[in-house]
Amino acid sequence: MSSTTVIPAREGTRTGTTAEATSGIGTTTVVAARAAWSSVVRCGETLTVTDLHGNQAVDFLVYDAHDTSVRYSAPDTIHAQGGIFLTTGSVLLSGEHTPLMTVVEDEVGRHDTVGGACSKESNTLRYGHHTWAQHACVDNFLAEGARHGLGKRDLVSNINWYMNVPVEKDGTLGIVDGLSAPGRRLTLRAECDVLVLVSNCPQINNPCNGFDPTAVQLTIGAAG
Repeated sequence: MSSTTVIPAREGTRTGTTAEATSGIGTTTVVAARAAWSSVVRCGETLTVTDLHGNQAVDFLVYDAHDTSVRYSAPDTIHAQGGIFLTTGSVLLSGEHTPLMTVVEDEVGRHDTVGGACSKESNTLRYGHHTWAQHACVDNFLAEGARHGLGKRDLVSNINWYMNVPVEKDGTLGIVDGLSAPGRRLTLRAECDVLVLVSNCPQINNPCNGFDPTAVQLTIGAAG
């Protein structure tokens, strides 16, 4: 039997910890704009991320649920696949070059690995000191990670699902309108028991969320 949970802004749900890896098979969670979420996804299970309203960036980190020192590595993942964008078939690798999750379905076609997570510091630098008090993805990651014994040193370069970050010929990164649309989704398969942290990006100073953050939906499915 499936169930649905609604996660309000700036809150998250803990369905498992690194010490006691439980998961919510068949659960669907609607994560409000600016909110955080986490769960353990068992080996073989799927996690589907649905962009409910379109043009919403979803910041994402993944760890081995039994040893969180084994975590997503952007350099290993980029090097192995020979490109910086993720889509169907992309394998999220750890720093030990072991597979954590694989993208098995993607209705958008390109997702960011280099744009990073917004923070109070980066907002202030890019957009002015008046943005200091704005909630940011790093805040979400720190708060949600703490539920699983993770701290600032455990945050690494993250994935930004649905975020459109083109790279110019001179290496300049852009943050422009997203490629997604309402209802588009991607599905990942866990290649081992993994802990997933999500920040439903609260950024309002650039177009990564269309200047209007909205809710997303996360669904954990049974092993195929």
